[in-house]
Order: sequence, then structure tokens, then C-alpha cells
Amino acid sequence: MKKNIRETTPSKVENFWLTTSKRKLIYPDYEYIPVIEVDNYPSLGKMTAQRFLEWVLENPDGVISLPTGKTPEYFIKWVTHYLNNWEDKKVKQELEASGIEISKKPSLKNLHFVQMDEFFPINPEQRNSFYYYVNKFYIENFGLDRNKALFIDISTMGFIQGKTIGDIFPDQIVDLSLRTNQPKTNLERLQKEAIHQIDRWCMNYENSIRSLGGIGFFLGGIGPDGHIAFNVRGSSYYSVTRLTKTNYETQAAAASDLGGMEIARKRLVITIGLSTITFNPNVTALIFAAGEAKAGIVADAIQHPKDNVYPATILNNLKNARFYITKGAGCRLVAGQYENLKKSATLSSVQKDQYIIDYALGKDKRLEDIKIEELKTDPFTTVICEKYDGDPGTLLLNVKKGIIDKLNAGRMRITDKNFLHMAPHHDDIMLGYLPYIAHLVRPDSNKHTFAYATSGFTAVTNSYVLNLLTKLEQWLLTGEYKELQEEGYFQPHNKTGKDRDVHQYLDGVAARSQSMKDAGEARRLLRNLSILLEENNVTQISNRISEMKQYCSTQYPGKKDIGYIQELKGMMREWEADLMWAHFGFHSDSVKHLQLGFYKGDIFSEMPSKQHDVLRIYTLLEETNPDIVTVALDPEGSGPDTHYKVLQGISEALKMFEKKRPDIEVWGYRNVWYRFHPAEANIYVPVSLNSMAILEHTFENCFGSQREASFPSPELDGPFYKLSQKIMVEQYQSIKTCLGRDFFSFHESPRVRAAHGLVFLCRMTLPEFFQHTIDLKKFIEDRA
Repeated sequence: MKKNIRETTPSKVENFWLTTSKRKLIYPDYEYIPVIEVDNYPSLGKMTAQRFLEWVLENPDGVISLPTGKTPEYFIKWVTHYLNNWEDKKVKQELEASGIEISKKPSLKNLHFVQMDEFFPINPEQRNSFYYYVNKFYIENFGLDRNKALFIDISTMGFIQGKTIGDIFPDQIVDLSLRTNQPKTNLERLQKEAIHQIDRWCMNYENSIRSLGGIGFFLGGIGPDGHIAFNVRGSSYYSVTRLTKTNYETQAAAASDLGGMEIARKRLVITIGLSTITFNPNVTALIFAAGEAKAGIVADAIQHPKDNVYPATILNNLKNARFYITKGAGCRLVAGQYENLKKSATLSSVQKDQYIIDYALGKDKRLEDIKIEELKTDPFTTVICEKYDGDPGTLLLNVKKGIIDKLNAGRMRITDKNFLHMAPHHDDIMLGYLPYIAHLVRPDSNKHTFAYATSGFTAVTNSYVLNLLTKLEQWLLTGEYKELQEEGYFQPHNKTGKDRDVHQYLDGVAARSQSMKDAGEARRLLRNLSILLEENNVTQISNRISEMKQYCSTQYPGKKDIGYIQELKGMMREWEADLMWAHFGFHSDSVKHLQLGFYKGDIFSEMPSKQHDVLRIYTLLEETNPDIVTVALDPEGSGPDTHYKVLQGISEALKMFEKKRPDIEVWGYRNVWYRFHPAEANIYVPVSLNSMAILEHTFENCFGSQREASFPSPELDGPFYKLSQKIMVEQYQSIKTCLGRDFFSFHESPRVRAAHGLVFLCRMTLPEFFQHTIDLKKFIEDRA
């Protein structure tokens, strides 16, 4: 069935990028919005920057609205690079080749800038406000004229004279029911009046945009629920600039900006509406997205007719609307998938298994119940049948056999191996494959080292630190520390004392004694403060504790911490990892904390440095000489960007170490941010209810900073272990569908019969692993 197609002509820049892409601008049988696809994240930024400058040259007095967040990182870098190096010969050649007129450097001073959204309430001077972001990265970097900009600046909204936003909303909670409900207190009367004033301000803001003719160039990201600007799922197509609520997915995505879910749940937003974006029918409206984690919502937006469940479908009728995406973000676009499959010269085992398994899951049928004739009714499996080089009758049998082989690999006893388990953050390994660890650690002949690439300090809230510091003060008053201090227990290099901290806490877990756990926690915190402050005098440390409590009480949530607070928060996360591995009998010398330098808590984090970060990983490889290295194998743009950057650092270190150990195996795992398709994994580990209970117990008792789910996944409202278990169960259900219930219920192995979940892993040789990663040097050179 043909879609509702309107005339659309790509620009010169878009034509240039289309020639490098393997797809058409639009596949009208499947898509409603044109798409241009590039290989990776930096290229996405480059293409978007070139299209923006092309538009500016044609519309020097136009109206623009640009996004905030992490996705614009390379857009900002490339625009800045081009503007600062316009006369450079190489830059001119590159711009001219892409179709840009280079005779005159574009001036952005006459452009009108429109801020598209903001949290409410928030102090615009805070560095996590969008007002701060757009001023720093767009007004200053691009040389825009502030006097021609429209800002969502709460300080200009004209609240009741003599009252600040903090006076009116002292608990930061804005009750929009006061728009219609009668106020019951004097404070509620003030709040009702303030809400009406904000509504008037929003109406005037909308009128100001429309008086300029509407937005001429709109660039936006797409949220986990499909929102553009803050127009969340279900927003009206006729919505205008307004103060409004968000939804859980949007709050979870904003938690890292705002300092935790506790804050994000309270925040409302001011956002331009969907009709604001589309008011100008000639608007160049671009949505850009990177990474496989966005693939589902991207596909929904592009492949659906107009539907307010998918806010971006409002762009369907705009002739200049586009999606700019990476290959990962486009991996669920049906037309592109089909075209790539048709063009494949050979059929990989992953392709074969993927489409056959998808067919079985779609039909909810066992593989053995599917007939070859059925496969020829589906376009994808028809191509699989055509390209399959064996007897068509064996196709389904081979897919089934492959699944069983993967299950057998997951229950095989492994001995005499040296493991280096690597993770970006301190809970990544446990969330990825803790049920497998429980089996791998049983043979004494196996050796295990657990290494964490970053300090993970950004996942620790100020309120959590404040609570631990308060408990430490109370413990110090008991005087229990004195005898320990006299024996040198808290000396920085006292490894035995460090392990005793852990055993004290775990003895408390076993005894169900909160006081024993608190004592172990306090010991480690005092030890860490002694190291951090280079101070052994408890009186002096107590004074510094008071300073830290004052800091944690007065800093706005989400603000980048000062250096020693970052270190303290990192130490708290290291303590959590030490506790976890002590559950399995490992002392702290088996747990390595690399604290790679690229991890700084900035909006745009650096790539790992070869001279420092990669070298530290390489040194660890030399020290441990592993047979198997495990890595978080998350695609680019999926989950925290730290995961992908750590992956690149490990890859570079293994390329250096390959000369000494070309036989190393790499096991890729995924956890709550992204998951393997069953065809991509080659080890399926059965997970019993007992293993799930261990996962929950270990998480709840070890990861105190994560227990309240301050920085959750948009997929599930709760702590990460619950999402990890949910994923394991879903993976089991998919394989149970393919093989049938009886396969598990009557299997000869108790481990398989007890399974109610599966962990998926991908085992690779070094050359296979390097295909999943990039050349770090080339990536850095591509970043402008």
C-alpha cells in the first residue's frame, strides 16, 4: 500500500550524503518521512552541520531552533570547526565537495534563535539548565546575537513582586490542578497566580515566534518515548508553547541532567508545541538520532501515519522534514533492512538465524512446526530461502540445532582459565551476567580479576553522600574507631584492614544486623576520607566532614562536583564492587579500579586517550595475562556513552596486546541498556530462580547508591536488577517459543529444567571483536 507522499527535493548537501548512503531518500511503500543515513555518530554531526550552514547561507535572517543534550555534540563541534576555519584550503574543499557555496562565509549574527524547551522550576544560571546550554554552545560558540534570541528564562517571567520562584514553590513542586481548582491556602493562592502568569508568558512566547514567521530551521533529537522538544507521547498536534507535565520515560532520561529521579519526578517543563514547530509550512525540520537503542522509536516515527502516540509523525506533511540517522538507529526500518538483505552477496549465519527466529516469534510457533512453504509468504524469509546454500528442508533444523548448541555452550563446565572481567561501571558485570559468574567461580583452577574502567561518581547523589557522612559522624561518637586506629587499621596501605571492612559489613548482612553493616560502611568511609584528605587526625577529619555535609546540602542537584567530591563518590562506588565480589570469596586485590581519565562528568565527555587511558588497560592486560576478557558490547549511542568509549579503549589495548596473546577470547555482554538478538549471541546461560534471588540480594545489599534507582532506565521504573531480571526472562521466553516448552521441562539437565531466564553472551576471537569496534585514531581524526 502506497504511503501519503508529498513532493520533496533533497538539497545539494543531502544529495552528497545520499550518494554515500546505500538507501534511497524515502521508500514510499513503508515510510512517511525521508531519511538520510550515515555510518556513525561523528558523521551524523558533520552532515547536520553542513546542512545547517547550507540553510543559513540561503536564509541569513532566518529563525532557528536547536537542541540540547548529548546528541548535538558533533553538530556543535563541526559547525564551530567550519566557522573558525572557513578560509582553510582543506575545509573549503570539503565544503565545496558537499555542495556548499564557499565564496562567502556565513554570518549567523542576523539569525533569530528560539529556545525550544526548559525544565521548570529551575534557576537559569544553573549549568544543567537548558538556558545555560544554549547560551554556552550556540549563542557564544556560533556568534549569534543575544538580542535576536528568544529564551525561556524564568527570571524574566514577572512573578509576584517581591517573590522569588523559591518563595512561591518552596518544595519545587508545581501543582497544575491549581489552574482549575480553588486554592486552600495563601501559598496556593500565590502558586495559582504564578501558574496563570507563566501561562500568559507562554502565550506571548508563542506569539513572538509566530510574528517572526515561525521557525525556519528546526533541529531536534527524539526521546525514549518519541518526544520532540518536550512534546511527549500523546501530545496534541495543535499544542503550542506551554507549561506541562512529562512522563516517566522523559523523567528517567532527564534524571542525569537534574541530579536524580527524585528531582526529575517533580519537574515540569516549558516547551514549544507541535504546532509551533510546524507553523511555518516551509520549515526545514530535522530529527537526528544515533545508536541502535533509538532504532525502535525511530522506526515507529518514520513508518507510522500521523498519530499523536508518535509525536514526530506530525512532520509527515512537511516537504522539508527529514530524519538524519546513523546505521544503528535505522536498523529497524523495514525497507532498508530488506534492501540490504537482498543485496547481500552471501548469507551470514546471523542473518539466517535472525529472520527465521523473528518469523517464529512473530507467529508464536516452534521452529519444528514451521513449514518451508510458510517462510515463502514473508518477504524476509523468502530471501533467506532463496539465498540459503543448503537443502531448504534443513534450514529450520539447522537454526534449531544452532540454538541448542548455544544452550549447551552456556552450561559447559569451564576450567583452567584466567578471566579478566571488565566493566565501564561498578554494577555492569552483575547486571549483565552474574548468574554465569556463580558457575565460573566454582572451579578452583579458574582465576578471576574484576576491573572497572571509571569511578562511576556521576551515579552517586548528594543526598546519598550526606546520609553516609551523617552515619559516620554518629559512629565516630561511639569511639569504636580508637582501638582500630591504634593498631594502624586505617593506614592507607593496610590491605588486611581494607578487607576487614568488607567482612564486617557482610557479617552484618548474614546476621541481619544493620548496626554491623553500618560499622563496616563507616570504617571504609573513614579510611577513604583519610586517604582522600591525607589526614589521620579524626578531629580534623570530623571538621572536614562538616564541610562536606554543607557542600552536599547546598549544591543544586545535577551540578558538576568539585574534584575531591568526585573522588569520594568514586570511592563509594568502589566499595560497592568490593562488597559484591567478596560475596564470592574474592579479596580487594582481585578488584581493580582503573579510574580512566576521560570520565570527568562533563556534558560532552572525551574519548579515551591512548597515552593514558589505553595504556592503563594495556598495563592491566600485561599484569593479568588473561585467556578470556569480558566487555560490555553496547553499540554506539546505546545507553551511557561511557560504555561505548570504554569499549574503544579496551579494543585499542587488545590490539597492542595481540602480539603477545593472539589467542585471547573476548566475551561480549549486555545488560539494561541494550540487548542481543538471539542470533547475535552464541552462549545462552540458563538462569534459575535461585540465581535471580542471588542477583536481587547482592544488588540490594551491595549497591546502596543505586538502591533508590536515582538514575533508572526509561524502560522500567525501579532499580536496575529488576530490569536485568526482566530481560533474562524475556530472552528465555523467546527461546522457549522457538524450541517449545517441553524442551525445557523434560531436559536431561537439572540446570536447563530449572531455567526461567537466559543470559546471552557473544564469544569472539580478537579479529571478530575488532570488527565490532573502530580505529580510535581514525575516530578522533573524524571529530573535527
